[in-house]
Amino acid sequence: MPKSPSARFAAKHQEALQFGTAVLFLFLVAGFAWLSGAMSGVVLPPSALWLVVVSAVMAGYMAMNIGANDVANNMGPVVGSGALSLGGALVLAAVFEALGAVVAGGNVIGTVKSGIIDARQITDASAFAAVMLAALIAAALWINLATALDAPVSTTHSIIGAITGAGVAAGGWGLINWTTLGDIALGWLVSPLAGGALAAAFLYLIKRCVTYRYNRREAARRVVPVLIATMVWAYIAYMLLKGVGHTWRMDLTEALGIGSAAAVVTWWLIRAPIGRMAARHESSKKAVNHLFTWPLICSAALLSFAHGANDVANAIAPLAAIHEAVQAGAIATRAQAPLWILVVGGLGLSVGLVLYGARLIRIVGREITELDNMRAYAIAMAVSLTVIVASQLGMPVSTTQISIGAVFGVGFLRQWLKVNYARMEEQVLAGHPGQDRAEVQAYLRRFSEAEVGEKKRMLADMKLRRSQHDATQTAEGALLAKRERKALKRVVDQAIVKRSLALRIVAAWIVTLPATAVLGSVLFYVVHAVLH
Repeated sequence: MPKSPSARFAAKHQEALQFGTAVLFLFLVAGFAWLSGAMSGVVLPPSALWLVVVSAVMAGYMAMNIGANDVANNMGPVVGSGALSLGGALVLAAVFEALGAVVAGGNVIGTVKSGIIDARQITDASAFAAVMLAALIAAALWINLATALDAPVSTTHSIIGAITGAGVAAGGWGLINWTTLGDIALGWLVSPLAGGALAAAFLYLIKRCVTYRYNRREAARRVVPVLIATMVWAYIAYMLLKGVGHTWRMDLTEALGIGSAAAVVTWWLIRAPIGRMAARHESSKKAVNHLFTWPLICSAALLSFAHGANDVANAIAPLAAIHEAVQAGAIATRAQAPLWILVVGGLGLSVGLVLYGARLIRIVGREITELDNMRAYAIAMAVSLTVIVASQLGMPVSTTQISIGAVFGVGFLRQWLKVNYARMEEQVLAGHPGQDRAEVQAYLRRFSEAEVGEKKRMLADMKLRRSQHDATQTAEGALLAKRERKALKRVVDQAIVKRSLALRIVAAWIVTLPATAVLGSVLFYVVHAVLH
């Protein structure tokens, strides 16, 4: 069906339309900030009001970049698995990101993220405002560059690095909390490794309990309700601790208890529907995947809500600090964020996501490794559990790095299973020397459909038969030489997990904190000179 003239025009001028919409949003933010500042009840001099307006525009710009870059981690797996279309994911994430930011963004926001600098050592309110504005600009520019290079980076680490650099420029190295910086560096290592290990473990559990069974339909009827209930438990606890933790404080025991109660109720309610759905479908992996569709969509919505509630602070915490410093004429280490600031942050997340988020969603969901619903479920569980455990240990971790690490963990497990299965097939072929091709293929089909225990028995039998075979058939009679098998293995590995993409993402993670620190320090001198 041919495109309409308006559709052809939009496709031809897509980049210009995106840029124009982004600029229009920032102009609206400026007007909104001006009206909010003028009607705040506190008479501000023109220079102070302009500072708030410029800071609001930069906060909106930062929020758009967070939406374009960070939200891919929540929506990439669910889109890549096919549980949700790209358009549906953009709409769902835009709504729940904005809701999370406005509803649960926090009545009080720490202006110095994670205590990275000691704001009490900066005695001049104007210098403090310059630190925050410079950090905001530096972090936003870096995330914009990373998004243009198709590299998902940690927006939290970006703002931390920018505040560090601007703080050092303002007051020297003595302002830095080196313990916190060390914890962040440790989080670089722990986040992706923990996410990858947990995702691989959950996926392997699903395979052992469901897809490696003779009767997948019966296995799914018994196991899938438990898996979905486990997801409910994890996400209820996650939301109580992280999603609404700013407005409703709750300790770990209470959150896990409420999550457990919700999980039991969920399991009781969905057993029969899941059983009926399983009975209607054939006993196949595709049918089992279908059972995870709605739980995945719900988990993506909850992740977006929690992300909006937490990471909106990366955009608006500096703005809240500047707003408080301008109004009170003093430095506040914890600043009250007015509703209009939360709205700027929430809408900025959604606008950035809709305009520029699609490319990174595709990369995370489709280009790192091939995903289906079960793999996306494993990733979602890995993210929620890693964040819960790390939060209770007091370890700052990046949800970006956890999510990307989980995707790679799933990919590397797939690679290991493929290589391992190819090795087992080779043993089967070696155990049937000289047999008719149809007989060998039939045996391989039985081997493929066998459960894990049966596979082990068949392999032991093959090993025995091979050892009894004439030794002269093993070297010259091999299907492929060792060098050829290694070359084929490398091809398979590259097809399953994109190594080049992994290297690019890891490089961006490593560079983020020092790059934003340098940029923040340079911009501090520029902003400070303009303000004075």
